[in-house]
Amino acid sequence: MALHALRLSCFLSLSLLVVLCGCGSNKTVVCPLVGASNSSCGCGTPTSTACIAPQNLYANGLDGQIYLLSIDSGTGALGTPTSVAGASPSLGMTVLNGSFVYTSDFSMTLGAPSHVNGWAINPATGALTLVSGSPFSLGPLSVATGLASNPAAQVVYVADAGRIDALHADSNGALAPISGSPFASGTGLYLTVDPLFRFLFAAEDDPPGSIAAFTIDSAGALTPVSGSPFQAVPNSTANTQPGQIAEAMNGAFLYVNLIATGQVAGFSVDPSTGVLTPVPGSPFTAGTTPVGIVAANQHLYVSVVGGIAGYNIDSMTGALTPLSGSPFAVNAASLAADITGIHLYASSADGLMAFQIGSAGDLTQIGTTISGINASVLTTAVP
Repeated sequence: MALHALRLSCFLSLSLLVVLCGCGSNKTVVCPLVGASNSSCGCGTPTSTACIAPQNLYANGLDGQIYLLSIDSGTGALGTPTSVAGASPSLGMTVLNGSFVYTSDFSMTLGAPSHVNGWAINPATGALTLVSGSPFSLGPLSVATGLASNPAAQVVYVADAGRIDALHADSNGALAPISGSPFASGTGLYLTVDPLFRFLFAAEDDPPGSIAAFTIDSAGALTPVSGSPFQAVPNSTANTQPGQIAEAMNGAFLYVNLIATGQVAGFSVDPSTGVLTPVPGSPFTAGTTPVGIVAANQHLYVSVVGGIAGYNIDSMTGALTPLSGSPFAVNAASLAADITGIHLYASSADGLMAFQIGSAGDLTQIGTTISGINASVLTTAVP
């Protein structure tokens, strides 16, 4: 079986909460919830926790560098950063199959083409090597912003100016448009693919603000869901300005920052059709200018001016309840969680920070802030 298929099998297992990972790996896998190495929790061996290989954090710095930091599988602590030349500014970063990292690169010159940059991930070290042919041009009048990946079809999606580009990655990571790309969409900066690769959701800024939903076929092509786009706040005339998107509970619920109104909108996702229905109580108060958003198991975190707003997610309804102590006094913008959902990473002008997520959703900083890295986008990956 090909290596990317093995990784996909493991990813799907984790997405479905089936604890079968380490498939085909030649290295000891780690059980982060226990904090101990366990070479016996390989493919086909059920355990009481999700067993995964060590992870890395990638950060797209505002200085044009792509930073790599190892994640200690037991503690969640970040290692010493290394970097390669990237592009700045960027609003999108995604990892495909644990094999490639891609970032968006929108030109500051009016009318000039945007690009997507690609790097291959060294499976042993996580180090990055530029993919042959990178950067990949999206053509004139393009504005590449948010990215999302679909390992099932080997496709990277790009939020573009009034469209969504769908680019197939070959075995070396080189990108080329799939048939039908680009696909028409509203004006927006961010998108996401659900954990089971059934649907793509895109934030649309066109007033009053909405979420576009698409089904994904086996080749990665997009078809609008019936009723799409779905208004961020139904029957409201206020300009909400939807921003970053996060999905939770294995894709059962979707949440989007409403930048203009300082709120978070929540939706349940119909697993058969992709139709979005507001969860009870939506939208929820977040704080001034919600920017980053990430789900970590049963919790949702949103970076706002002055802190990180944290919520408990009702597993039945998707409704949000503020966590005790929220908002947490953490100066942050970009957010990411590791695959276990027990470590949170945040970036700000002060640097990179790592946090342990407690059972009640509380945040405890791990180690000290790593200064000198102010990242516009963060993502974690299992090589």
